[in-house]
Amino acid sequence: MDDPGTEEFDYDWIVVGSGFGASVCALRLSEKGYRVAVLEQGRRFADDEFADRASQLRKYLWLPALGLHGIMRLAPYKHAAVLSGVGVGGGSLVYANTMYQPQGDDFYRHPQWAGLADWRAELAPHYGTALRMFGVETYRGGRPVDTMMRGLARDLGVPHGYRRTPVAVHFGEPGKTVPDPYFGGDGPDRTGCVRCGQCMLGCRYGAKNTLPKNYLWFAEKAGAVIESERKVFDISPLGGGSGEQGYRVRARKPGPLRRGARGYTARGVVVAAGTLGTNELLSACKRNGSLPALSDRLGEVVRTNDESIPAAMTLARDADFRGDVAITSSIFLDEHTHVTNNTYGDGGGLLALFYGPVAVADSALRRWFRFAAEYPVYLAHLLIRRRWSRRTIIFTVMRSTDVSLKLRPGFGPGRLQTEQTTTGADGESAVSIARRVARAAADRMHGRPLAALGETLGSAPMTAHFLGGAVIGADRAHGVVDHRHRVFGYSNLLVCDGAAVPANVGVNPSLTITALAEAAMSHIPFAGRSSRD
Repeated sequence: MDDPGTEEFDYDWIVVGSGFGASVCALRLSEKGYRVAVLEQGRRFADDEFADRASQLRKYLWLPALGLHGIMRLAPYKHAAVLSGVGVGGGSLVYANTMYQPQGDDFYRHPQWAGLADWRAELAPHYGTALRMFGVETYRGGRPVDTMMRGLARDLGVPHGYRRTPVAVHFGEPGKTVPDPYFGGDGPDRTGCVRCGQCMLGCRYGAKNTLPKNYLWFAEKAGAVIESERKVFDISPLGGGSGEQGYRVRARKPGPLRRGARGYTARGVVVAAGTLGTNELLSACKRNGSLPALSDRLGEVVRTNDESIPAAMTLARDADFRGDVAITSSIFLDEHTHVTNNTYGDGGGLLALFYGPVAVADSALRRWFRFAAEYPVYLAHLLIRRRWSRRTIIFTVMRSTDVSLKLRPGFGPGRLQTEQTTTGADGESAVSIARRVARAAADRMHGRPLAALGETLGSAPMTAHFLGGAVIGADRAHGVVDHRHRVFGYSNLLVCDGAAVPANVGVNPSLTITALAEAAMSHIPFAGRSSRD
């Protein structure tokens, strides 16, 4: 990027979104002397403003058309039900604090990008930076859920596959607030984890290492401006070219009334609105002619981390399978497959309505009939025994296999729909593995396996790790951005979030998205210098 040292633009860089990739960009660009604005469609939350229970819909769910401005967005599609985070801090507000690096070569050597770099070596220093920024440490506690997970690993034939999870949490002394323990006192005060397990509802105690506690904290200290409740709906090059003269970014308040629209100008734009948000925005810009030169590969190579999210519920009334934090244990079934436990503490009771008995049959009609017969029994059990959130363990099964979808324009501006493309190699599917895990866990817990309703009643596994759609590639015929995250066909336009990730990671991808953004920012020159310097 050439020297933007004029006042002809509102900002040097506008960053769309405030999640993992966006926050890295906001901080590193600000540190390099650029004037940076961050536009986030969600609101800014103080720690004590997060939901105590999932049933507090206004605080938990993101559905602005109904006046719900929480931190969790649920977007159902034909082939996947996508969970993602909203608010200043993006996915970090709702993530499970879990910071794994990809385990095998499936990710680093995927053909989509293998020829562009030695990605394991390229990303290694940036993984290190991300681990330090998030204060990651291995979980050291122990609850009945961890004992169950260790036994489950044995039951599944992989006792060596059990691991304690690397988590981004300030444990400290429970409930005690201390000066910043991570950045030599320059960060915010932090409070020790009270081990309530409600991390994915939003940490109300200040123990969870979210982006407002690290990257965004320092970005604002370095001069970045964060505007919340600003939904970007259009990006267009000034002068109608390929961005050499800068960009106009238009945003408005989220919601059905589309109020408060205004424009911003900047020399460069980083699109990092989360995988789904980035695909929606870029698809709309390509369709309406604002960014007509975007690669026709936009919306392809979309990943779900090949995920399935089953559960197991014990029938014992007084059982307590809550974890100290959201995810405490993992089981690696093989080099491709990873399973975690998930807890919402006492606050996840509403999620019982998204699950039901596993109904397997040789036709959709028979599956529906079987489900219809068993679901009332499940509901009666919920009403009689209650405490679903304590008695249930939710599992996330993730795989690094080569399974992908396409996103195609749907009905209405910004609307998308899915198409199945690759289904992976022959062998056991993620859903089948998930059912096997849930059954084995239910046997160990003296309970019953559960499945997400989208999987039982249709073909839409739930995923919290939606990736791809604007992926890294060798050229515009193979991807949307290059190995430095620069959009093909445009100047000073980058994609730096999960949308650029070209392969299933097979583990929770937050650390990888952060490392990729760090790598992208390492190639941006300091203000006042040319990229040729």
